[in-house]
Amino acid sequence: MARRYASDWRPGAPLEILEARARLNRQVRAFFDARGVMEVETPLLGASFGTDPAIEPLSTRFQGPGYAAGKTLYLQSSPEFFMKRLLAAGSGPIYQLCKAFRNGEAGCRHNPEFSILEWYRPGFDAPALMDELTALVRELAGDPALPERRRSYRALFLEALDIDPLEADVAALADCARQHHLLGADSLDLDRDGWLNLLMAGFIEPGLGRDGLLYVTGFPASQASLARLDPADPRTAARFELYWKGLELANGFEELADAGEQSERFERENCRRYSQGQQPMPVDDALLSAMEHGLPACAGVAVGVDRLLMALLGEGDIDRVLGFSLARL
Repeated sequence: MARRYASDWRPGAPLEILEARARLNRQVRAFFDARGVMEVETPLLGASFGTDPAIEPLSTRFQGPGYAAGKTLYLQSSPEFFMKRLLAAGSGPIYQLCKAFRNGEAGCRHNPEFSILEWYRPGFDAPALMDELTALVRELAGDPALPERRRSYRALFLEALDIDPLEADVAALADCARQHHLLGADSLDLDRDGWLNLLMAGFIEPGLGRDGLLYVTGFPASQASLARLDPADPRTAARFELYWKGLELANGFEELADAGEQSERFERENCRRYSQGQQPMPVDDALLSAMEHGLPACAGVAVGVDRLLMALLGEGDIDRVLGFSLARL
């Protein structure tokens, strides 16, 4: 009897888009090489993952020499923790192009396996890093005049929803979501950050960056557990996101360097995970030891390469820029 093979074996991305991805990778490497930023590689598997309640891990189990009982390993959602260990060891400015992984995320803008560009700049603050990110995107787009603006998270909420995201309580945020008829809002029971994220994603985000690059700055401190707080307003963190054509492309911040404060934030996030019925995650003690040794003052940013390619090419579905998305495995 003849064997039946899967019929849809073809890649999602046509050849010209695969060529565009290869070209983008070459341009990225040339950009950082010209600026003296070293390319590094770090493990895709780690003994810890991170405690952010908004991100769930994919994991596997290793059994072999030294681990007869087995050891749980997590596919990394970002190379951040390993790269910070390199920074603490004196690497200087570094970047990485690699794969990253998140559980439970699939759709026209999400794939559980995705490509990420991440880099760290000792001595840079957030504005300087935004300048460099803009230079990179303009070069990739072939448009040195691509417009760029910067708006605060608070200003966007006040302008679009007439609500202060730094002061409004859970009840006010929930009422705002329901007044604007956000899908499912009537049946949701969210914490404060949950409502803020719903309002941002459902009402504000789709219109961002339609006329060029838009940086959103000054995120609530509760939404930036790895970032330094803004000394001018401790309610906010020195964190930014880049939007273009309604797509969130990048997340960056001035890095928290205090190991004790970082440990406390990890514990708070694990408590929040537990209260929400999520599995608390093992804390990365190696990262904390590296920070205690001395993490240089720096800023770092992670860019979603697949989404960046979507924006550059005007594509609306991530499947069109991936060789093989989840649906084609």
